[in-house]
Amino acid sequence: MHYRHVVITHHGGPGVLQIVVDECPEPQVGEVRIRVLATGVAFTDVLVREGLYPGLPKVPFTPGYEIVGIVDQLGPEVEDLKTGQRVVALTVVGGYSEFICVPAAECVLVPDGVDSAEAVSLVLQYVTAYQLLHRIAKVQAGNRILIHGAAGGVGTALLELGHLIDLQMYGTDSATKQDLIANLGAVPIDYQQKDFRQEIRRLAPEGVDVVFDSIGGRHLLQSYQTLRSNGQLVSYGFSSALANQRGRLLKLGSSMGLLTLLKLWPDGQKAVFYSIADLKQRQPDWFQEDLKILLDLLANGSIQPIIADRLPLEDAAHAHELLDQSDVRGQLVLLCSQAAGSDSSERHSQSPSIDHRPAPG
Repeated sequence: MHYRHVVITHHGGPGVLQIVVDECPEPQVGEVRIRVLATGVAFTDVLVREGLYPGLPKVPFTPGYEIVGIVDQLGPEVEDLKTGQRVVALTVVGGYSEFICVPAAECVLVPDGVDSAEAVSLVLQYVTAYQLLHRIAKVQAGNRILIHGAAGGVGTALLELGHLIDLQMYGTDSATKQDLIANLGAVPIDYQQKDFRQEIRRLAPEGVDVVFDSIGGRHLLQSYQTLRSNGQLVSYGFSSALANQRGRLLKLGSSMGLLTLLKLWPDGQKAVFYSIADLKQRQPDWFQEDLKILLDLLANGSIQPIIADRLPLEDAAHAHELLDQSDVRGQLVLLCSQAAGSDSSERHSQSPSIDHRPAPG
């Protein structure tokens, strides 16, 4: 049996993503083969495509950090799963594919009735947001938080989850995304027109309790300057490294260097770096616990991931182009098989105005 998957032929722009056809993989001991229904497309995948993500296999390889699909075949010694069950998994690579083999222990069952595209949106973006809030920053009701890139996948997840625990939220993004941020219960800040530090001083004179910064570089210092006494800067990405074609690895190194300096600065404030892959390796039980919590919240309607678009697998390069252009509100999803669209035909592209929550004062 043959299957299609997307391959990074060499590191570079979206054009390096190509569809290839190969023999379907066979599950090894402790693995299951999954017929992939959907896979998320996130900024992390852009870093993978560019060769800026640590621990990557040599090209050519298939990207794709997260998948939802149907267990298609059991490998030897697999007892806890059955064929036909729908599962999600964090794959890091390999998800842009019609089939993938993953360790059975890495799979989490998806509740009945949950939309597959929404379920896959939880695996990277929402687990990241949940862990940033609860495992790293340990926020409390009433805390003030600042989120950069608030209209993106992790940003909107932070806003939704923050709203559930009554946080006071501020979110930076471009002018075209201000309505989305406001609808998710935060005060929007147009970083292109205003200095976000001055806006925070105006809106919250004492500063914010936590800043979630996915930009990195010198931006970390600016974020640090918005903190209140004993506040915390949480860095979880380096999108500034992609701002220019030259010096990207240098930018990544300088980001980590600046973050280390801020950690050592004796002013009572904190600076930490978060990586979902690193934390999952150190605390594997946390990942499954948090993902199960989020799947339950999705099943009971407490959260509703914003799907920017659902695209066929062959449009992977176009999805990356949209991310490169910062033209995405919420989460992009690739549908990897014909059956993937059957549970989402009426929800092709969600409106960003999912409700009208009042923005905090």
